[in-house]
Amino acid sequence: MTCAQSGMETILTLAPVVPVVVIDTLDDAVPLARALVQGGLPAIEITLRTPVAMDAVRAIVAEVAGAQVGVGTVLEPLQLQEAKRAGARFAVSPGHTTRLLDAAAAVDLPFLPGIATASEAITLIECGYRFAKFFPAEPAGGAAYLSALASPLPQLRFCPTGGITLDNASRYLALPNVVCVGGSWMLPRDRIRAKDWPAVVAASQAAAALADRG
Repeated sequence: MTCAQSGMETILTLAPVVPVVVIDTLDDAVPLARALVQGGLPAIEITLRTPVAMDAVRAIVAEVAGAQVGVGTVLEPLQLQEAKRAGARFAVSPGHTTRLLDAAAAVDLPFLPGIATASEAITLIECGYRFAKFFPAEPAGGAAYLSALASPLPQLRFCPTGGITLDNASRYLALPNVVCVGGSWMLPRDRIRAKDWPAVVAASQAAAALADRG
């Protein structure tokens, strides 16, 4: 099996946080992405949880300079193909299957598969993967669990996502096997509904500053 992670490290090291974004209204996609990039968070994961998600990817790719747009919540191989056609630079899944790993390699789209156990991590290592999403991070054991994996499984580095906040992100970023974290705390729904993009910029700047604390 060919590992689909060429270029993944570059994306994951752009900033300490990858924003996990749910787009409900297509008109919000471009200004929201611009606010994230302005705040120092250029790698943006648009989750495929809403009907407008893929159109949001297309709009951001076309209109937001500096944005490195990816798709998240990938569950089916066809989603990887559509994401590639839309211009996505990477894809993320909460887990992984053989079908997804094969599809990512065939599409040649940098892929961040999810794991929650040591056995799943070993499976990815056997396939040549160097990076994985740890999900759901807090319910699955948090920073203590990832710390315990660092010694026996140094081949794999993680982007923990799920329950990550500004308050606990630094605990993860201090670990040797964490490359960045994923989160959505800089995107409160009330601020997005109000189209308060300066607030998103400010929260993104605080998240980007975690690079100095990790």
